[in-house]
Amino acid sequence: MKYISTRGGIKPVPFKDAVMMGLANDGGLLIPESIPAILEMTLDSWRTLPYRELAFKVISFFADDIPEDDLRRLINRSYDSFDNREITPVVREDGVYILELFHGPTLAFKDVALQFLGNLFEYLLQERGEQMNILGATSGDTGSAAIAGVRGKRNINIFILHPYLKTSPVQARQMTTVLDANVHNIAVRGTFDDCQNIVKSLFNDLDFKNRYSLGAVNSINWARVLAQVVYYFYAWFRVTEAGGAEILFSVPTGNFGDIFAGYVAKRMGLPMGRLLLATNENNILTRFVNQGDYSLREVVQTVSPSMDIQVASNFERYLYYLFDEDPSRVRAAFAELVQSGRISFSVEEMTRVRKDFVSLSVTEEETLATIAGFREKSGYLLDPHTAVGVRAALACAGKGDTPVCLATAHPAKFSEAVERATGFAPPCPEVLVGIEKLPTRCEVLDADEKAIRNFIEKQVNRLETEG
Repeated sequence: MKYISTRGGIKPVPFKDAVMMGLANDGGLLIPESIPAILEMTLDSWRTLPYRELAFKVISFFADDIPEDDLRRLINRSYDSFDNREITPVVREDGVYILELFHGPTLAFKDVALQFLGNLFEYLLQERGEQMNILGATSGDTGSAAIAGVRGKRNINIFILHPYLKTSPVQARQMTTVLDANVHNIAVRGTFDDCQNIVKSLFNDLDFKNRYSLGAVNSINWARVLAQVVYYFYAWFRVTEAGGAEILFSVPTGNFGDIFAGYVAKRMGLPMGRLLLATNENNILTRFVNQGDYSLREVVQTVSPSMDIQVASNFERYLYYLFDEDPSRVRAAFAELVQSGRISFSVEEMTRVRKDFVSLSVTEEETLATIAGFREKSGYLLDPHTAVGVRAALACAGKGDTPVCLATAHPAKFSEAVERATGFAPPCPEVLVGIEKLPTRCEVLDADEKAIRNFIEKQVNRLETEG
């Protein structure tokens, strides 16, 4: 399997090189040259597989340059840290299925991919005798999951940018209380979009990228998306055990990575209907699906901060397929976005979009009411991001649809929002007990690329001198 750029400016590379490259050297995103089609008989043979073996089956289609025994070991190591033997269990509550993706070490869905990616990086660096400086931006959960995936690992330093005072307190502490020498947190005075733009700009400076061996953990890295494809298959098998059902996956969406993984699963042949793209009041993606309006607006701070995003980086991967795999059309679209703050679409293109997605934007009040109402009816606590997905599913599911809502985080990560909705704080998992008392380390910097660049250079040079 070879990988190409959405912008058409690189020669095809194997999976290992795609992982190490992160963002394509032409500024685009890496995608497989072709998405494999899974035969119905193969799907049937996967139905009863445990999660780890299913992950091996799916990932091996895309990572054929890693020996099978090594790939199995990487996958098994990655999920040893999960507290549920199913890894991503499915439960049924109040008429909807909940795909629980928060059983990893940082209680968020990002662990499913980043435990795998951290082990994969360590494996490839050891194989090549190289070192890497990981650079990433987070709206909350990616940062802590990435740090948990690589803390203390050999040959890796990690630099994570997050918007200062715009994550939940627990999200911030899960990052900044990790004091390992290879972990560097940067709180940026700005929004997640500011963080993401700085990261992309530094990756696009190929001299800087190569000189400091930058690696990507954001979902711009294809391996992130690939690992998330697996749980769509796993959930579909669990929900359809009793027979056929039209599955409607409801995905709380900010950066488009999680829902794009579902789109890949569908292109592989997983029988599902449209994907439900659920947004909060930062609704650029909902406006795109429903009105053909992909135009930038100011970011609004909400109780679901991981979705407080305007520029969804993985959206570019979807556009590549929407534009019939034409890199020149992708380049033109993003040139238009830079110039005018919007991307234009034809009537035909929007007709195709609405065959892939249905979308709903959920307000702050609706989010809190869903947390309270769902708990009152079922006793089940939703975090605010999952509540956005549940609210959208209850509103959009048609007759014959079976909603499956992706639960992206444990409610205890957003205890203030949950308490505001229900009147009480959620039970605190053992992994979070006492986290508010732990010492922290974090650099607070302006949303200035030069300042971030200087900080990275200083830290890497210091580590090299001390090492």
